[in-house]
Amino acid sequence: MAPIGTFITIALVILLFVLLASAAGIYLLVKVGKKATKEARKVGDRVATHVASMGTGEAAEAERMRIDLRREVSLARQAVEQALRDGWGLGDLPHLMAEIAVQADQLDAQLGLYARHARMPSNSDRHSFGLLRDHHAKLTDSCSRIRADLLNDQMTHSAGVIADLQSRTDLEIEARRRAPDPLDQIDELYRRTMLSRPQREEPR
Repeated sequence: MAPIGTFITIALVILLFVLLASAAGIYLLVKVGKKATKEARKVGDRVATHVASMGTGEAAEAERMRIDLRREVSLARQAVEQALRDGWGLGDLPHLMAEIAVQADQLDAQLGLYARHARMPSNSDRHSFGLLRDHHAKLTDSCSRIRADLLNDQMTHSAGVIADLQSRTDLEIEARRRAPDPLDQIDELYRRTMLSRPQREEPR
């Protein structure tokens, strides 16, 4: 009876491990599937936005504003992240960039909603669209100013580093030059002296 009981115990343990592995695999598949679905939805939304922006009217203009806003926020965020990786002291700028990104997401949703409404007849609201334009201009301007300021700082820093490298290169090259040999200098001076003397005419 003991061997049978041991065999059953081993079989149950193996079955338990198989069930746990299956559950973990299913969990990972579901998680990856949700993430893939979310990414596919984002890509689909971006493609739809680009297609809709090719038209005319307020709806197409709103879609173009969404594309422009996303690009400006992305470029500004990349500039801030690059500066952080390079060890720059940015103060409160990363937190400010995060707030701008949140507001940009909200404005993107508002522009998308307005674009959908504007495609329907008699749903144009010029006052609301004017406010959306104003918000878009302010956010994109903030992003472009952040990017330009960081780029200017990086270029100024690079100019100083490059100038220092050039000076050090000149010094290193000068130091590697062989010092002239005094004996060679004496020989050269003697040779020049002899050449500069007028030669005596031979007696006839």
